[in-house]
Amino acid sequence: MKFLRNDLTTLIKRILLIYVILFMCRIVFYLMNTDSLGSLTVAEFPELFKGSLIFDTISILYVNGLFIFLSLIPFRFRENKFYQTVLKWLFIIVNSVVIVFNLADSIYFHYAKKRFTSDEFHFTSNDNNGVLIAKFIAENWYIVIIGIALIAGMVWSYKRIKYHPFRIKNNLIYYPLNILILALAVLLSIGGIRGGFSRAVRPLALGNAAQYAPTPQKASLILSNPFCIIRTLGSTRIEVPVYFSDQELDDIFTPYHYPSASVYDLGKRNIIIFTLESFSSEHSALLNPELYIGEETNTPFLDSLMSEGYTFMNAFSNGRKSIDALPSVLTSIPSYKKPFALLPQSLGNIKGLPALLGEEGYYTAFFCGSQRNSMGFAAFVSLAGTENIFMREDYERAKGTSDFDGAWGIWDEPFLGYMAETVSEFPEPFMATVFTLTSHHPFEVPDNYKDILGEGRTKIHKAVRYTDLAIRRFFDYAKQRPWYDNTIFVFTADHVSSEIFADKTKTPTGNSSIIMFIYTPDNTVAKRDYRAAQQMDLMPTVLGLTGYGKPYFAFGRDVFNEPERMPNATNYTNEAFQFINDSIVLFSDGEHVLSAFDRSDTLQINDIRLSDTDELQNAERYLKAILQQYYKHVNEMDYTVPNPQQE
Repeated sequence: MKFLRNDLTTLIKRILLIYVILFMCRIVFYLMNTDSLGSLTVAEFPELFKGSLIFDTISILYVNGLFIFLSLIPFRFRENKFYQTVLKWLFIIVNSVVIVFNLADSIYFHYAKKRFTSDEFHFTSNDNNGVLIAKFIAENWYIVIIGIALIAGMVWSYKRIKYHPFRIKNNLIYYPLNILILALAVLLSIGGIRGGFSRAVRPLALGNAAQYAPTPQKASLILSNPFCIIRTLGSTRIEVPVYFSDQELDDIFTPYHYPSASVYDLGKRNIIIFTLESFSSEHSALLNPELYIGEETNTPFLDSLMSEGYTFMNAFSNGRKSIDALPSVLTSIPSYKKPFALLPQSLGNIKGLPALLGEEGYYTAFFCGSQRNSMGFAAFVSLAGTENIFMREDYERAKGTSDFDGAWGIWDEPFLGYMAETVSEFPEPFMATVFTLTSHHPFEVPDNYKDILGEGRTKIHKAVRYTDLAIRRFFDYAKQRPWYDNTIFVFTADHVSSEIFADKTKTPTGNSSIIMFIYTPDNTVAKRDYRAAQQMDLMPTVLGLTGYGKPYFAFGRDVFNEPERMPNATNYTNEAFQFINDSIVLFSDGEHVLSAFDRSDTLQINDIRLSDTDELQNAERYLKAILQQYYKHVNEMDYTVPNPQQE
């Protein structure tokens, strides 16, 4: 059997070694994220394994293409010992990076509920990356040990795979044979990267993982890096799906709003929007009383405001990350596969809530305790029309540097106090948006609060209680100011928390459920609204409350004044589009419904995708109309209502 011991069989063994390593990384990924991914059954393994094999193949070929080519280059110098040493180190270095990214992915997914892609490279602009990485390493030290063990095991295994060159002395056979093998390897690599050889096969995207997964969340288990990074690099081209004619499309859904008389015209009141880091609905006993029987809520002050305000009992985030929230809240534009704020097309003419209110005489401002270049917040709120920005640098010029939390920025309590003082100097009417920080990982609170806030049921709850207390202190100050009674307060989470405990929040729908409500000191607007709502509804609703009467562009709906628009929420999670209305939840790849559930099925056990009901068809139709409008307008960089002469 010595004829089987040659360059080609050596290469095959080395590549198989990478498959084994990626499989082990996938086990770690699953164990780290079992709550989000759900339990596995034996019946699910064949398709999951098939999908994993396909996406691992693409990852391996992406990063080991050079190694494969150099291993099969049709020249005898590849038999040289020094050459083989170079190949060894190329293999080890490249695949050590693969191990690091896949293990880091298992941690990142826990917080973001998505795989690490090129979209996340916007984090590299943060000056505090070193501190944050050190905290992640310290908190997940066992992953570091696993990574070291996998790399050491890979090096040991590589050395055990002995190199055996082709024993062919006749050059007339050696060179043609090796050229043929190389050509075949290139052909197979092309097919492997594309996911097949048929002309009908398009290069696989992240969303293709859903076809091998029994549930949308398990699609993330199939994926691996570096596929996720490389397939999203430079992906700025927008593909516009066409499901309907222009006339039919506008009849189903349009982002153009033509307001008439408002049910609640409160006039030009001040607006303060609190965007709360990771404030899941799960944190609140008012929103989830069944989860807090005999226990205290984590949001006592916010619960008291919700009990007197207009509370969205079924509110959902339009994204998974902080960078997704501001476009949804301030411009009523969603983020689906990529954050809208990071698309080049976001540089189109946008008339966001700050811009529209600014034209009506409002003084507009944005507050965030992070550094000015952090997360791209300052850039986007400026794009949305915000004229005045106050961030960590401004706080420290006014108050000193002692309130830095060591990770993200200024602690919420002192920063909200600074904001309260600052807005008191604003001319009225004003619109101010604040983005809180403390309830972000690593979930630290100031030393003087560590022993008095209580632990709660997850790692984030103490930080949530601290932010809730910080908002209470803000209100204590604000109530003494003349602008308070003339102000509309809006509260929304930026996204859900990574830390969950209830079974119903482990589904993609429950894991999109957030705190969202409106509070007016005179209780003019007070109700519990059980209809589906989303962050994108806030801009149209606030405009309605101020009596704004001009046409505007928004993907959300004015919950008080647009009964013709379907209450709904959309987002992109687990490589699928999620659509939620009052009766149904469906997941789609943009062409086909992947799964669907009745809203009463909170654990999403009974898939009704094949029921073919009118409700399901209407939901799918409405989702497709939203997607066509979104990608059409993004592609055209068109985010304003045309003049009547242009229509």
